[in-house]
Amino acid sequence: MQVVKNQIDDLNFQVTFKLTAEDYAAAEKKRLNEYRRRADFKGFRKGMAPLSLVQHVYGGQALAESVNEVVSQGLNDFIKENALRVVGEPLTSEDQPEIEWVSGGDFTFKFDIAQTPKVDFGIGKEDKVPYYNINITETAKKEMKANMLRQIGKLEDTDKAGAEDFVIADLASAEKTVEGAYIAIRNVAGDARKRFVGCKPGDKFDIDVNAAFTDEADRAAMLKVKREELAALDPKFQVSIVNVRTFVPAQESQETYDQLFGEDKVHNAEEFDAAVAERLAANYKEEADYRLTKDIRDYFLAKADIALPEAFLKRWLIQVNEGKFSAEQVEAEFAGFLADFRWQMVREFVMDKYGLKVEEKDIRAAAESYAAYQYAMYGMGNVPAQMIQEAAKQVLSDERQARQMEENVENQKATAALREHITLSPKKISVDKFRELK
Repeated sequence: MQVVKNQIDDLNFQVTFKLTAEDYAAAEKKRLNEYRRRADFKGFRKGMAPLSLVQHVYGGQALAESVNEVVSQGLNDFIKENALRVVGEPLTSEDQPEIEWVSGGDFTFKFDIAQTPKVDFGIGKEDKVPYYNINITETAKKEMKANMLRQIGKLEDTDKAGAEDFVIADLASAEKTVEGAYIAIRNVAGDARKRFVGCKPGDKFDIDVNAAFTDEADRAAMLKVKREELAALDPKFQVSIVNVRTFVPAQESQETYDQLFGEDKVHNAEEFDAAVAERLAANYKEEADYRLTKDIRDYFLAKADIALPEAFLKRWLIQVNEGKFSAEQVEAEFAGFLADFRWQMVREFVMDKYGLKVEEKDIRAAAESYAAYQYAMYGMGNVPAQMIQEAAKQVLSDERQARQMEENVENQKATAALREHITLSPKKISVDKFRELK
């Protein structure tokens, strides 16, 4: 088999394989004999049909399979012999000649192959990345304290509805009656909102429910009908206000302090203020650490300055995602894909440079942390360890989520290593200015 290598640039090759009959004859004969052993033709014992009959029925398939086998092995050998860091997989060249599948004939196959460059850059204390220290202000503490008290507040009856209040109302039309509908005034749209704001128990007024409640799923739930039944309903309803309820923040007390911080942790207003400042500082540090991770990534992406075979990558992405993403969608997401691809290469370089490895225990710990976070999102903060472990196993049973956990661990390890070996430049900043950072 003749192999012709055409190096287009540092990252792109076109490789041509020219096959004669003797290059694939042995593979073709072997494949035909395999078909003969499995063939079950009427009038012949299994495996004893004449080779000419097998050739007639399966010859084209055996020829294609044997030629592809030889070419595939040739591609693998070419990649190994040239030590290529292949991107994706080889693609059939756009100038590939049409194939005529005739046994004993010559065949020509052309492939485009792209590789990534070798990643190599220095890492040291001369590399400086900002680390932001967000100022804690009295205004921020006051806002956080108010938010915390609202979080454990409760609904109470009131005489007059405000824009953020709730009402319990009976709704009636010529054909439909709904008792005790619970309505958040902030979710009411259009002119109807003006009718609800300022309403009192006993008030009655008419609304168009289609205009007032634009989300069909919410409207169907409120009217206690199926979504597909909405179109048949007369949208004109009379609203009779039964109750008006307002959300009242919790008052400072020992019970409130215990609920927010744990039993007997905070005892008075001064300690409440200090605990709020501590929690705010922890929140700000979490935001600053997340920002640092982004800045470290951006800094080393720029420093590594990795060239990629972009035209090849676009073709490859379109082919491997055929039927899933259009060329336009690939184009729209391509910049983000390149950034992620380059960061993966930087990350692998850092992991190799410092001898870092992702172990099974690391992935398991990441999955357990993720499971605990999910429980916390539903207000379950003290979930037993066994439940966390079972949830983590469920996460890792999903191949996609397991890969995500592994990637997250690798990100953390690589970023931690970079953070340790570079210089972090402290910068004080207001929370408003911090949030404006791009």
